Amino acid sequence: MTRGQPQPCGPLEVSPGRPPELLRLPGGLRLHRRRSTHAAALNRAVRADLDHLRPWMEWAAEAPTRARTAELTRAGAAAWEAGTDFMYLAGLDAEPGRVIGAFGLHGRIGPGALEIGYWVAARHVGRGIATAAAGALTEAALALPGIARVEIRCDQANRASAAVPRKLGYRLERVVEVAVRAPGETGRQLVWVMER
Repeated sequence: MTRGQPQPCGPLEVSPGRPPELLRLPGGLRLHRRRSTHAAALNRAVRADLDHLRPWMEWAAEAPTRARTAELTRAGAAAWEAGTDFMYLAGLDAEPGRVIGAFGLHGRIGPGALEIGYWVAARHVGRGIATAAAGALTEAALALPGIARVEIRCDQANRASAAVPRKLGYRLERVVEVAVRAPGETGRQLVWVMER
């Protein structure tokens, strides 16, 4: 799991292009653009997995209300339209309507770059879902006009998340000291990079 909800490092960068709204991946996995109509399913998924998310996600400290999830979903839809963030939900064709993870391309790391953030539901961890989805999002991001760099950031202690960029061929560019925001974090953030 990488940083969840956007934590801007400065002004959000605007992408002149848009990634596909639907990405179909092997094994019946799909990433689809997050919309307001998905708020209830997303809220159920997050509430069901709070213990799994809490160590790495600052926003998982408390169970979100349906109203809060709806508000964040509306904000995500507006960010897509603005071209600053592109939020996706992961699902399986075999389980329609169920959210098994969330992914995003975030314009919070500077010009010409997007950051991938993600989490996968506990019962689906270890199946390659994060790797497949992050790989598809890497390709989609680097295909956008003006985007030449994609980053994945995670805490040094989060070995499962660090395995994803490693498997995809990202390069570990640096380790930075950051404020600890979630209970499992060490404050040492790995910054993985893929460039066009």
